[in-house]
Amino acid sequence: MDELKEKTAASRYVYHGKILKLREDQAQMPDGKIYDREVVEHPGGVGIALEDEDGKFFFVTQWRYAQKTVTLEYPAGKREPGEDDLHTAQREIIEETGYEGTDWKYLGLIYPTPAYDTETIGMYYAKKGKFIGQNLDEDEAINLSKLSLDEITDKIVKGEVHDSKTIAMTFLVKEKKEKGIL
Repeated sequence: MDELKEKTAASRYVYHGKILKLREDQAQMPDGKIYDREVVEHPGGVGIALEDEDGKFFFVTQWRYAQKTVTLEYPAGKREPGEDDLHTAQREIIEETGYEGTDWKYLGLIYPTPAYDTETIGMYYAKKGKFIGQNLDEDEAINLSKLSLDEITDKIVKGEVHDSKTIAMTFLVKEKKEKGIL
């Protein structure tokens, strides 16, 4: 794989925001040629498939400003500095649903947009625990709903769900349940 590796020849930040940074790099290709690369640095986050006692999963519906649309997604959130994925997932599930998670299982990691973005999303499964109380961020407005795996799968197949983590997590949860892993 080293024959595909690009080396950073130069790098400079052009933007520092609250959530992300943007840098312009010059990358040296294996053949020695230099090309420009734009990289969005994002702290990453998690997605959580929280299942209740009836086999239904919690979903959030929210306005996504960048896409100018309402999306249906598994609960999710951004990593805080120094925070590991499991702690982020445990914090975010309470913030967004009000419930603690129990019996946590790691599903895997995805790169939502690997061509230009450093963001990674750690994916988790948990069972619904006790109610603590929802604690949304001040700039967050969401509606909660519950769907079975078959219901969310149907929505994905019909093209009603566009969120990559939700599509990936639904596939992983369904396959792991069928294989007896969850």
